[in-house]
Amino acid sequence: MRDRARAVPPVAPGPPGRAVTEVVAAARRQAQEAYERLRRYFIVALQAGLAAGLSWYVANTLLHNPQPLFAPAAAVGTIAAAIGNRVRRTAELLGGVIVGVLVADLIIQVIGNGPVQTGLVVALAISAAVVFRGSGAVMVQAGSTAVLLGTVEPSAPDLAVPRTANALVGGGVAVVVALLLLPLNPVRVVHRAAGASLDIFAHQLTVTAEALAAGDPGRADAALQRLQTAEAERKETTEIVAAAAEVASLSPWRWRRRSQLHRYAHAATHLELAFTNSRNMVRRVVALLDAREPVPADLPVAIETFGQALRLLHRDFLAGRTPEIARSQALRAAEAVQRARAEGLGFSGTIVASQLLIVVGELLQASGLTKPEADRMAGV
Repeated sequence: MRDRARAVPPVAPGPPGRAVTEVVAAARRQAQEAYERLRRYFIVALQAGLAAGLSWYVANTLLHNPQPLFAPAAAVGTIAAAIGNRVRRTAELLGGVIVGVLVADLIIQVIGNGPVQTGLVVALAISAAVVFRGSGAVMVQAGSTAVLLGTVEPSAPDLAVPRTANALVGGGVAVVVALLLLPLNPVRVVHRAAGASLDIFAHQLTVTAEALAAGDPGRADAALQRLQTAEAERKETTEIVAAAAEVASLSPWRWRRRSQLHRYAHAATHLELAFTNSRNMVRRVVALLDAREPVPADLPVAIETFGQALRLLHRDFLAGRTPEIARSQALRAAEAVQRARAEGLGFSGTIVASQLLIVVGELLQASGLTKPEADRMAGV
């Protein structure tokens, strides 16, 4: 957020046609974003549908389970709740059900069932999950299982064993579907998700460079706000990259992509740090322009060049190439920073230069260099 508000002069209303054009353009952007989201997650919908049908068939037809509803629900929950870490999600699902069954069965045997007993059973089941360091998913499953068992009539069939079996069936089928029957294409998924995220990142760096060159603090502030709102997209991309790496590691049909996805997962860690530091750098650019500090011509050039290096790194990874071109572009950005320093910078400008060298070092590490090599080449 800005430290102080900037006065905005009144703007005369434009012609009606311009307003219509802006509305149409906004609607097109929304439609394009919706299409991209659908294209990115459509495979998840297919996986969930297939897993639900198969888990119902296994629980009802093969195991003759009289209460098979939880099996497809568990399968859908495993598929949809977490794009990555499906194996862990299944273990959490089963662990929560088992904790809920054990606690509920023990307590109900002693005090019976009813509204007060149900509340007590749920509280104890969730507490037991917490004691065993269960995640939120474990606590939810433990609590919901306790509710189910605490509200059934004493004369009703025992649901503890069927619910446990359904959890095992649903989670197991979900893993089989996600890793064997219908695994996502890890490289394609990373291309769609990470590519869009990095494009936003790099574009806002270009906007920042242009604002710095033009002395426009308002435009730099707009770039900062866009980077801040992109935080959710970046976290989503991190989850998708983790899912792609999991599939490449565990699915036999995707093993040939393992080394490529391993490199990208390693790079993603450093790119997250680069994103955070770049956002702080843009915040300092706004402060620099507000203070009317000197802006050497090489400083916006360095920011723009670093944004280009980000785009090149992503393309090199997806093509399976050693990112030599991206490294060279990042080093050009570092050289431009050093020239800007030599010309003279103010307080905020000095911080911008330092942060820019740090993000160059992170990009070089993302390209496969060690930290000492990257720091030496970037001049950190």
